[in-house]
Formats: sequence, C-alpha cells, structure tokens
Amino acid sequence: MPGSAWTTKRPTCPPSWIRAPHDKALTDLIGELTTRSGDFARRWARHDVKFHRSGVKNLHHPLVGDLALPYEAMDLPSDPGLRLNFYTPEPDSPEQQALDLLASWATTGTVVPSGND
Repeated sequence: MPGSAWTTKRPTCPPSWIRAPHDKALTDLIGELTTRSGDFARRWARHDVKFHRSGVKNLHHPLVGDLALPYEAMDLPSDPGLRLNFYTPEPDSPEQQALDLLASWATTGTVVPSGND
C-alpha cells in the first residue's frame, strides 16, 4: 500500500491512537497485524513511533494534477486532538505554479472546466 505504514521504515499512526493506547479497537488491530505480519511485529516491537510534525503530503487535484506539498503541523493546545497543518510549496516549483493558477481562477471568478465534459 503506497504511502502507508507498510512502505516506511517507522510505523505511523494517527495521534489519537497514541493518546488512547488502551482503546479496544486499536489493541485488536495491533494484535491482528502482529500475528499476520512478521515485518509489522518486528517494527511494532521496536516502539519506534513518532508524530509527523513535518514532511511532504502528496495530493491529486482534478484540474492541476499531482502536488507534493511540504507541510508543518502545529498542535492546538486549547483544543487537544486538533492540529493545524500549513502547506507551503517551494518557490518557483510546479506546485507553486499550480496553486497560483487555482488562486487566479478563484480571484477572477473564471469558470473552470470540470474535466467531465
């Protein structure tokens, strides 16, 4: 599964799972994965799990195509469990050009082809 924990060196999981380690659904899932995958069992046993606070998110927009956007995440202390992600394309990158194009359409009110015609 591309982009999943199976293709990374470090197991990844949502922060809510880390904050609720005794959740029955979570422990059942970990048990099942551990018995079905030796690779998962070895990685999980290392306890090498981390929060992703920065990285690159791969997205697909129906009009401008694939975007690889660097991001930074900020937890909101006043509302535990919520996180604000900031996506910032590299200057002069294809992603920057694609986002500029989308922004120009939004700003000018241009009718954008839906791709379904």
